[in-house]
Amino acid sequence: MPEGPTIVLMKEKLSKFVGQEVISVEGTVKFDYKLIANKKLKEIRLFGKQTYLIFDKINVRIHLMMFGSYEIDEQTKPDRNLRIGLTFKNGKALFFSCSVKILPNDILKTIDWEADVMSDIWNPKKASAKLKDNPEMMVCDALMDQDIFSGVGNIIKNEALFRTAIQPESLIENIPSKKLNALISEARYFSFDFYKWKREGVLRKKFQVYEQKNCPVCRKPLTKKTTGKSKRTSFFCETDQKLF
Repeated sequence: MPEGPTIVLMKEKLSKFVGQEVISVEGTVKFDYKLIANKKLKEIRLFGKQTYLIFDKINVRIHLMMFGSYEIDEQTKPDRNLRIGLTFKNGKALFFSCSVKILPNDILKTIDWEADVMSDIWNPKKASAKLKDNPEMMVCDALMDQDIFSGVGNIIKNEALFRTAIQPESLIENIPSKKLNALISEARYFSFDFYKWKREGVLRKKFQVYEQKNCPVCRKPLTKKTTGKSKRTSFFCETDQKLF
């Protein structure tokens, strides 16, 4: 599943269409194309893994889910996987195998934009308060909770926990405040490292524990385990990461 930094990179590529009118609409998503055909794309907003293409009265919400993808200008993927394609004078925005919803713009007022870890208005104090409201939650689940850490996915979860030396099955109530604050900060710091490395094409070379075999500190074998209610795979060192 693409994580927040990947979606930020996607937005950068889509930004050339802001201010442009949609010439035509195609794809398998069923809705009244007149809602956006010949309408100007006013803005693109992100909330973690979700992309909002905003028009006058409605917005198109794109979520790439587990296997979604996009292409700009040139289509190489089959039409059967095209969920929605928008043609502008200066190119095309094509989205495949993803979730697409047509929503009223009023929905934008209900989103807690401060929960997006890569946003300029990211609010770590609010994240801390939300964590304290869920004392019995495993930290691996907390990091994947999009209401708390919007944009964080399994890669960021694993790497942030390793950087802060916390085992994924630790309970929020047992983690010291100083350590928990460090984790909140690291969720954002690593997201921006992810963004930088993804842009440079070296992301996989930078993983310390995600899909790795040995701890980079002690060199002992890493534990690979399905953890938490989210049932996502965690990679961690039982020596260098503490279970709280």
